[in-house]
Amino acid sequence: MSNHTEVEVLLVEDNPRDAEMALRTLRKRNLANNVVHVKDGEEALNWIFGIGAYADRDPSNHPKVVLLDLKLPKVDGLEVLRAVRSDERTKLIPVVVMTSSREEQDVIESYKLGVNSYVVKPMDFEGFSAAVAELGHYWLLVNQEPK
Repeated sequence: MSNHTEVEVLLVEDNPRDAEMALRTLRKRNLANNVVHVKDGEEALNWIFGIGAYADRDPSNHPKVVLLDLKLPKVDGLEVLRAVRSDERTKLIPVVVMTSSREEQDVIESYKLGVNSYVVKPMDFEGFSAAVAELGHYWLLVNQEPK
């Protein structure tokens, strides 16, 4: 990926089925021309901060939104959120948790850490697709981000 290309969505999702459905929905609705998909929390942090395999990426080029699963390998989603919110360079990036977890503690901790929204993934394809489309529409077209 070129460092000059603006990333609209960083999708942090380890479930291949959920990732494919999200990518397909965003593309079908013309909501994201440039989506980066990473499969675990460590890769997400490397991408966001421009380190490791992404050391050649300019970390000042933030995505318009991060769609973040919580139950991730290597580094869980709450740790990713904690790292993003604790760094001055990244703390204003909109982060939406999209997870299958309905655990109240996950919701509370996500909001304590500064998540912008917490969405429980619908289990059926139509519901999942509609949720992704609504999130994409809001965060990519409606929301006003700081410059």
